[in-house]
Amino acid sequence: MSEINFKDYQLSEEIRRALDVLKYDSPTEVQKEVIPKALEKQDLVVRSQTGSGKTAAFAIPICEMMEWEEKKPQTLILTPTRELAVQVREDVTNIGRFKRIKATAVYGKEPFSKQKEELKQKTHVVVGTPGRTMDHIERGTLELDKIKYLIIDEADEMLNMGFIDEVEAIIKELPEDRVTMVFSATLPKDVEALCHQYMKNPVHVEIASTGLTTNSIEHGVIEVKDENKLSLLKDVTVVENPDSCIIFCRTKENVDTVYSELENANYSCERLHGGLEQEDRFGVMDGFKMGNFRYLVATDVAARGIDIDNVTLIINYDVPMEKESYVHRTGRTGRAGNKGKAITFATPYEGKFLKGIERYIGFEIPVMDAPTQDEVTSGKAAFEEKLSGRRVVRNNKTARINKDITKLHFSGGKKKKLRAVDFVGTISNIPGVTAEDIGIITIQDNLSYVDILNGKGALVLQAMENTTVKGKKLKVSKALK
Repeated sequence: MSEINFKDYQLSEEIRRALDVLKYDSPTEVQKEVIPKALEKQDLVVRSQTGSGKTAAFAIPICEMMEWEEKKPQTLILTPTRELAVQVREDVTNIGRFKRIKATAVYGKEPFSKQKEELKQKTHVVVGTPGRTMDHIERGTLELDKIKYLIIDEADEMLNMGFIDEVEAIIKELPEDRVTMVFSATLPKDVEALCHQYMKNPVHVEIASTGLTTNSIEHGVIEVKDENKLSLLKDVTVVENPDSCIIFCRTKENVDTVYSELENANYSCERLHGGLEQEDRFGVMDGFKMGNFRYLVATDVAARGIDIDNVTLIINYDVPMEKESYVHRTGRTGRAGNKGKAITFATPYEGKFLKGIERYIGFEIPVMDAPTQDEVTSGKAAFEEKLSGRRVVRNNKTARINKDITKLHFSGGKKKKLRAVDFVGTISNIPGVTAEDIGIITIQDNLSYVDILNGKGALVLQAMENTTVKGKKLKVSKALK
C-alpha cells in the first residue's frame, strides 16, 4: 500500500502550509482513519491510546472546516484537565495559524473576567474543562447557537474525574444539528452510553493499542526496597543519562522529596503537582517544553497534556495505582516516531499492581538489574558533562511555527471604533505586504494585537510608525507576550 500523505486530503493551502512548518509529514494511524471521516462530518467514537496523534486528528479537520468570517464559536472541545485544555488550544492555534483561526481556552483557577473578554472577540474554537465551560454557558458569556462541532477529548478521564454529569448538561445546551466526536483511550460503559444517547449513527474507529505501548518504547522494571529508591534513582539517571526525563511519583509529598534530593545534587530539575498554583504549573510546563531544565518530577496530573516529542526516559518512581495511568505516563516518551524508554521501580508490596498493569497492556514487563557500581562510575563523567549543559529542544512545534511571526501591539481598540478589517486594509497597503502576511487580530477596548506572519514584522512595525489606521494615529510596538 502506498504511503498516504497529508497532501492526499482535501485541505486548504493555509492548513497544508502549517502542517509543513510543523513537520507533520505523513498521518499516523488514527489520523488516517479520522481525518477523511471528520471532513465528511460524520459522528465518530475513536478509541486510541495517548501519544497516537489524536489531537491533530481532530484539530486538522476542525481548522479546515471553520468559517473564518463567523464571529461566534463554531467548535467546542471539552478536556478533563486545564493542562490538556491549554495544550489542545495551542495545537489548534498552530494548525490554524495561517488561516487565522482563533482558539480560546477556558478553565478554572484563572480570572473569569479575562476569559469573558476573550470570548467577546471573534473566536472560532473554544477548548474548556467542563466546570468552567458550564459557568460561561450559565452566565451567557459563551454563545452556543453557532456550534457545529463538539469534541470530547479523553472521555474516559472525564468519567474518572466525575465530570460526566457536567458533560451531559453541556451537551443538552448545544444545537442538535452538530457533529460530535468522542476520543478515549478506553471505552467504559458510561462513555459508550453517552455516545449512543447523544450521537447520530456514530462510526467507531479503533486503533489497536498493543503496538503503541510496545513498538517505540522499551519497558523495564527494577525491583527495589522503599528505602533504596532515591539512591537507585540517581544511579539509573547516571547510567541512562537522558536528554530529558519525567519522574512520576504517586503523591505530592513524594514529588517534593525527590525534587529536593535531586536539586541538592545539582540536577537541572523542576516539579509539577496539583498543590502548585495554576500559573506555576503552566510556567513549569512551558519551561520543560523550552528545554530550560532536563528532569521533571511530577504526579499523574502531568501525564496528560505534555506533548514534547523528545522526552527520552520515563521513570515510574512509584508504580501507578491505576493501570491506565501506566499507559498515560509511559505515553509521554516514544512520541512522533522517536524511541523512548520507561523504567518502573517496584517495591515488594507493589507486585499486585504491576500484575494488573501487565494484564492491561497485554505483555509482561521485563525485569532489569539495577545498575552496578562499575556502570555508575564509568557513566559519571558523561553524566556530569550533560548536566552542566543546556538541554537542546529539537522539536518545539510552537516555537517553529512562531519563528517568523511578530505580535504587534496597537494603542487603540473598540472604543476608537476600530475593527479587524481596518487593520487588514491599512497593513496590506504597505509595499511588500499582503493580506496573507496578517495573522490573528485581537481587538480589546483600548488596545489591539495583530500577528504579522512570514518574517515581515519589522517591515510593518517601521511602516506603521508613520501610518494612521482609519485616520487615527496609534502607538505601535512589539507585544511583550
